[in-house]
Amino acid sequence: MTLNVADVTEGVKSALAAIAGAKDLAELKIVKSEHLGDKSALSKASQALGKIAPEEKAQFGKIVGAAKVEVTAAFDAKSLELEIARDEKILSEERVDVSLPATKLPKGGLHPLTILTNEISDLFIGLGYRVAEGPELEAEWLNFDALNIPADHPARTMQDTFYIEPLDSKLVLRTHTSPVQIRTMLENKPPIYVICPGRTYRADELDATHTPVFSQVEGLVIDRGITMADLKGTLDYFAQKIFGPDVKTRLRPSFFPFTEPSAEVDFFFNGRWIEWGGCGMVNPKVLEVCGIDTSEFSGFAFGMGLERTLMVRHGITDMHDIVEGDVRFTRSFGLGGR
Repeated sequence: MTLNVADVTEGVKSALAAIAGAKDLAELKIVKSEHLGDKSALSKASQALGKIAPEEKAQFGKIVGAAKVEVTAAFDAKSLELEIARDEKILSEERVDVSLPATKLPKGGLHPLTILTNEISDLFIGLGYRVAEGPELEAEWLNFDALNIPADHPARTMQDTFYIEPLDSKLVLRTHTSPVQIRTMLENKPPIYVICPGRTYRADELDATHTPVFSQVEGLVIDRGITMADLKGTLDYFAQKIFGPDVKTRLRPSFFPFTEPSAEVDFFFNGRWIEWGGCGMVNPKVLEVCGIDTSEFSGFAFGMGLERTLMVRHGITDMHDIVEGDVRFTRSFGLGGR
């Protein structure tokens, strides 16, 4: 290939015209490929320098070099110009009017059941208890056998308990938080003062007063010299803190396999006696299973449904309101509002 100064000059003019006519960065990119790329006239002129006579190479090298500098400078200037135009267009089209009123999203809040759970936990922590937790998928032995519940007890039927398949896995969805008490006694030496809140499961139909998934709170005390008087005093204090200072409690004889003696606890509220939960002295058989010396230690336990506690305290008449997640329910407690 021979070098022709006129061709180089014409190539520069063509490149400058194409650069000037580019309307956006995408079009300018194509222009660069055509006029500064490997197949452009200027690149071919550079390649031809190696084939001309040495005495002409210096002269033509200056001409080609100056041409490439001129075209490159024009390209850079045009690129900057188009970038500025692009940014200004984006800023104009995507401008946010900061003077417009903001859209306020509703604030989240804890569910009333969670608030009650935290309130009860804090109450007993203040008495020196600690909060104990355990798995909701529980071993059948911990849920029943360790609690002195015999194999033929009605609570162990599939009509009352959710068993996990395969059945020989011996796993159930816990029917109470009492397995947490067993775990605590197996893992700790007395004295023991724990509160056990948590979710439990039973094969009930959802209606105004029942739900297959519900929450309980249980208490356990194991120490020297514990009596029913300590249990009654604890329940009185608990009820008065939750329902008011004038609330009274009473114990009615009952039967539970894991306590002996056992009782139902009622409280007097809004002019009537209301059943609240079960309680009693921990059965010595349960203590022995957990390796606790019954000649030295005794204890009491109690358990209440949190949904029932919430319903009575706030006059809620339908369990559906608590479990169905309707924000109008939580807003009635001043939670999750706008």
